[in-house]
Amino acid sequence: MLERKWWALIAVCTAIFMLLLDITIVNVALPDMQEDLDASFSQLQWVIDAYALTLATCMLAAGSLADLLGRKRVFVTGLAFFTATSLLCGLSTSAGLLIAARTSPCGGSAFSVSASEDAIWCWKSAPSAAIPVASPT
Repeated sequence: MLERKWWALIAVCTAIFMLLLDITIVNVALPDMQEDLDASFSQLQWVIDAYALTLATCMLAAGSLADLLGRKRVFVTGLAFFTATSLLCGLSTSAGLLIAARTSPCGGSAFSVSASEDAIWCWKSAPSAAIPVASPT
């Protein structure tokens, strides 16, 4: 049976994979979004940019909150928020609603990513949880 620390690492890696998959799926689906939502090229750019801009602005605040409130709490809250707001994106019926909805999941992404990066760093640097990593030095 895997130790608890390994389950935590698996959960964190799965969450980060899910967040990165979200970005990839949106980029791949842009032509279909343009057709289904009758979106202009400018609106499609905002679908991508709204996510990126909000993610960048929330990342530092999310890291500070993870330090104050605890990594696990911030990680789980961010992941739940990301999942709920991603559903809202999927239910969007217009380009404007999709652009507005795309700003929401990145808040959850910022919380999950910043808390998970810190969790991996702490997990990796713990003496009992040392991971052999191939490096050039």
